[in-house]
Amino acid sequence: MKYWKGIEELENSPEFLQTAFSEFAPMKDLHPSSDPTAAPRRDFLKLMGFGVAAAALASCEAPVRKAIPYLNKPEEVDPSIANFYASTYFNGADYNAVLVKNRDGRPIKLEGNPESPITRGGLSARAQAAVLNLYDGGRLQHFAIKGQKSTPEALDREVMSKLGSAGRIAIVSPTIISPSTKRAIAEFANRYPGTSHVMYDAQSASGLLQANSGVLPSYNFERANVIVSLGADFLGTWISPVEFARQYATTRKVSSEKRTMSRHYQFETAMSLTGSNADVRVPVKPSELGAVAAALYNGIAGGGSSSYSNPKLTKAISDLQANRGASLVVSGSNDPAVQTLVAAINQTLGNVGTTVDLAAPSMVRQGDDARMNALVEDIIGGRIGGVIFYHANPVFSHPMGEKLKAAIPKLGLSISFNDRLDETGSLCQYAAPDHHWLESWNDFEPKRGFLSLAQPAITPLFSTRQAQETLLRWAGNNTTYYNYVRNGWRNVLGGNFNAAWDKAVHDGVAMGTALAAAPAPSAAAMSAAEALGQLGSAKGSGIELTVYEKVGLGAAGFESNNPFLQELPDPVSKATWGNYLAVPRKMAVEQKWEQGDVIKVTGNGKTIELPVLIQPGQANGTVSIALGYGREMAGKVGDKVGANAAPFMGIATVTLDKTGANSPIAQTQTHHTIMDRSQVVQENSLANYIKDPKKVTEYETIVTPDGAEKPSKVSLWQDYQYNNHHWGMAIDLNSCIGCGSCVIGCQTENNVAVVGKQEVINRREMHWMRIDRYYSSDAHRTDFDEKGKLATYAAMEDPSENPQVIFQPMMCQHCNHAPCETVCPVLATTHSSEGLNQMTYNRCVGTRYCANNCPYKVRRFNWFSYYSNEKFENVNGHMFTDLGRMVLNPDVTVRARGVMEKCSMCVQRIQLGKLEAKKQKRRPMDGEVVTACAQSCPTEAIVFGDMRDPESRISKLLKREDGERAFHALDTINVQPNITYLTKIRNAASEFFPEEKEA
Repeated sequence: MKYWKGIEELENSPEFLQTAFSEFAPMKDLHPSSDPTAAPRRDFLKLMGFGVAAAALASCEAPVRKAIPYLNKPEEVDPSIANFYASTYFNGADYNAVLVKNRDGRPIKLEGNPESPITRGGLSARAQAAVLNLYDGGRLQHFAIKGQKSTPEALDREVMSKLGSAGRIAIVSPTIISPSTKRAIAEFANRYPGTSHVMYDAQSASGLLQANSGVLPSYNFERANVIVSLGADFLGTWISPVEFARQYATTRKVSSEKRTMSRHYQFETAMSLTGSNADVRVPVKPSELGAVAAALYNGIAGGGSSSYSNPKLTKAISDLQANRGASLVVSGSNDPAVQTLVAAINQTLGNVGTTVDLAAPSMVRQGDDARMNALVEDIIGGRIGGVIFYHANPVFSHPMGEKLKAAIPKLGLSISFNDRLDETGSLCQYAAPDHHWLESWNDFEPKRGFLSLAQPAITPLFSTRQAQETLLRWAGNNTTYYNYVRNGWRNVLGGNFNAAWDKAVHDGVAMGTALAAAPAPSAAAMSAAEALGQLGSAKGSGIELTVYEKVGLGAAGFESNNPFLQELPDPVSKATWGNYLAVPRKMAVEQKWEQGDVIKVTGNGKTIELPVLIQPGQANGTVSIALGYGREMAGKVGDKVGANAAPFMGIATVTLDKTGANSPIAQTQTHHTIMDRSQVVQENSLANYIKDPKKVTEYETIVTPDGAEKPSKVSLWQDYQYNNHHWGMAIDLNSCIGCGSCVIGCQTENNVAVVGKQEVINRREMHWMRIDRYYSSDAHRTDFDEKGKLATYAAMEDPSENPQVIFQPMMCQHCNHAPCETVCPVLATTHSSEGLNQMTYNRCVGTRYCANNCPYKVRRFNWFSYYSNEKFENVNGHMFTDLGRMVLNPDVTVRARGVMEKCSMCVQRIQLGKLEAKKQKRRPMDGEVVTACAQSCPTEAIVFGDMRDPESRISKLLKREDGERAFHALDTINVQPNITYLTKIRNAASEFFPEEKEA
């Protein structure tokens, strides 16, 4: 009998190829030759799913073309075993200390670094999705001169010959928090003395810097009993949201041992993520925010009368005065006058040194609007000889982008370090693309005294070069940037440097500073009295506009080509794939607009067209638009998604005209209230919780012939006995802020497909986990009751004009009495001996009976093979290529068309934890097995563990909360979920706010 010697002989055999051609139609298209042996090894491997399997050998000739074995295996790489490397994600706006999960030499997942004293293991949605950008085929893969491919050496010669005679040179970048990068820029400036470095941020904090003498304060929400925010979305996008969210959540947790929580007031125009979490929210126009700040200052400092009054503002002032030194006032305004008053309020309250820290300032916003505007005028006026754009795209993200677009081609020297030929880079003469941050060494100092390192997790995939190294070469310094960073840390670490350096690289973070000594504080830009005078004359008229930053995409549009973030539902509107014109319901009714109607927005001679989205909580007389959309040269995924609102920054009022067109908005949730179904999600007041913790959560009963019985007493199923493990999850609705980080964490861990705008409109999104957002309702209608008499009922489907909001993470509930299991005709969905509802994908035939029978609607049907169907090439962008598939988790099956899929409670992580413990002949310890959603949550709202382990966090939590806040969604149907929720508690007592309805 003959045996195959190896796969090489098998793949070239006529018998195999004949079978392959008949079974796999694409082979015929690839090889029309009648000779079956014409199929090369490369195409055979691609057909069999190998694709790019040698990422550990990635080089400048990547993507790697072959799947090859480890003949000389790297010492630290074991096939199928993940390695983690500490690193840092910072994109000019969002700082996260991360751990990079590598499988076979390729990064596939980012997780929060628990060693970081700033982010403390949390991770933003943007950072979760950032690993996908590494494999973006839209990145510029080589150096270029005037759009044509070049070698680095040729580009260096041409650029260096022009730099000496360029005269005034400007390096334009977003905020840079890397001390070594700033040293490299300074070294370049020393070589070319006419060089200046200008930083600008698409969502600027320039006014905050001016008001605090050039210092960006650090804030500690953890120490604040009372928080007042004037338009600062500190949980979503303002300054350091991951850090602030963790601090904020600490003050919001309640238990039988802790029955106090902070009170949060929010004054804002658009309904933000932070506003949706506030105890007390007051919608105000942008023109009124200054008056609110003035009234707050006068109330605290005992000043004169104010033009703005509101009973909730009066109560906020009272609460602030009662919590001196333990309160905090913040503002998202870019008006120096508003920020000056806010700084004076915190000073008066004694908050500086407790909740406001000026000694260890934040570094994550350093953009100077005045300098950037002056530079743009100089470029337009021909007074600049050369410009280097370092991760900056001002043609897209600056209000004067159109003028820059016309001026850049006229420059004598223009260079782009951007990762692609974007709106700005495509106009430059030279492109020297930077490495991706996962291919780079770097350092960061997000706060003075708090250091962070980045290390490469993969060899560069393309012919790029680190931007800092490029600057150093042009300055005459040919050292590698790794050595440059390392040498710069010698004075920071001291002592046994080699050991200290190794520890810093291992941990990813360190204490100390690598920045130059802080300059002496300068005089404040203005006094509080001057600020009051400026704000007293501010009045608004017409329809006011506010532009804002979304949690997912960001203001500068850097992440536009990332399909994970394009499809991430906005926490408040639940909209995906594009921006829109958010309007209050009153305006929509008056103008007879329906959602999706396209409106032409005009302001200061500029126009933009966007569909209407009716947004509860939007201040009357105002509209809002998200930044970061409308890219023209982002890539397949991001091009022409939405419209660019950057030209409208700084425009106060607009006119609106209906165009007659209609553009549907892709929302993942179109029902907005719980319609009085209290068993879905529950909330109550802190006053009631203190009075009687056992009465804040409702437990409904089922009426039986024998009387009322608890659901647990009535069952059609036999109960399961869990003798070993019983996995479960608890979600504290007091801690969940709705940020969506868990959604992206689940997506990257479990290879969840992106489906695109139209499929979302078709209700075919694939997210295994969703964050349901519910508005409160106080609308009423008149109708006949059961006795035929007229009665007034709540119109429960209509949100309030200014609703309270509650978020509820919803995934497969892994019911002990699972309705899906009883209806599957092929036993594709079964119950495990450890409490999990399992899916056997290759057994599923797609009847969808299980989805129809699921009361939580958490099962997803794969209508198409989204990763391989050409119809979705532009939607999935990255994943459609071999390169993009490198991000897929090999521990999780990529589901095929016609298969039902859902949350598996990250069973691959459970199995890994059990196997590791088994090798050591012990049980898994609590905390060793953590689901992707729980791991990514910046507020620790999700607790996962073994409910059979009496010492686990979840067992102790459920024991403590049993009878108080613990409840199951839809408890009355008695499916006995293994997901437990804790009732949300609000600190807005009715005696203070009679108009606030208690649950």
